Amino acid sequence: MIEKILDLPPGIDGLRSSGKLTLDDYDRVVVPLVADALRDGRPLRCLVEIPDFAGITPAAAFEDMSLGLQVVRAFEGCAVVTDLDRLADTTRVAAFLMPYPVRVFPSAQRAEAIAWLQSLPELARLTHRIRPDGVLVVEVAEPLRVQDVDDLARVVDAWLADHPAPHGLVLHAPALPGWENVAALRAHLRFVARHHRTIDRVALVVGGVLPAVAARVAGLILHPQVRRFGRNDLAAATAWAAGTR
Repeated sequence: MIEKILDLPPGIDGLRSSGKLTLDDYDRVVVPLVADALRDGRPLRCLVEIPDFAGITPAAAFEDMSLGLQVVRAFEGCAVVTDLDRLADTTRVAAFLMPYPVRVFPSAQRAEAIAWLQSLPELARLTHRIRPDGVLVVEVAEPLRVQDVDDLARVVDAWLADHPAPHGLVLHAPALPGWENVAALRAHLRFVARHHRTIDRVALVVGGVLPAVAARVAGLILHPQVRRFGRNDLAAATAWAAGTR
């Protein structure tokens, strides 16, 4: 069954799901919730608690899929609270395909899940600065979102409008950050396709073994020279990207 959660702060909608889900559960609770949000133009920040799960009927599964495809853009974020390991793992995999952030929390962190929903949109996970020598330094701490890539593209486009000559780029991160979801990956690929011929050198100042492989592969298929530096070699990487080394 599915029931609404009422003890939540304003702006947060909540659903508690337990047992076996049926089509009646969706028609009685989920469909009206989504319809109200769409009618009011209110983006959904949804807390979903799943204390136990006994499956889903075929009709409910079809309703879940068709409803999700229709209203996916209505969501700003979803926090799933559960102690069911298999369900938590499945949700984390599915989250990568969602165009909005989805996070899983154990039941002991219910308050943290609500706080996370209230904090959306999150602070930028990507910061950037353009040095006087034309080197763009990008700092990344977490998987990229569409918003982060779009913000970076606006900064780069504005810079190139007044400084059309090729420049260098330095990516500085503890490890390869990856992407929050498929939409962020697509946005990143579009950014690379649009800008890689305007940049002469790309320096990867990233920890781990994989960045060295990524640098070699990127150097073969992209216009700029790509070189990997150790995570503490930011100064050397910046000098190389500027063409002074």
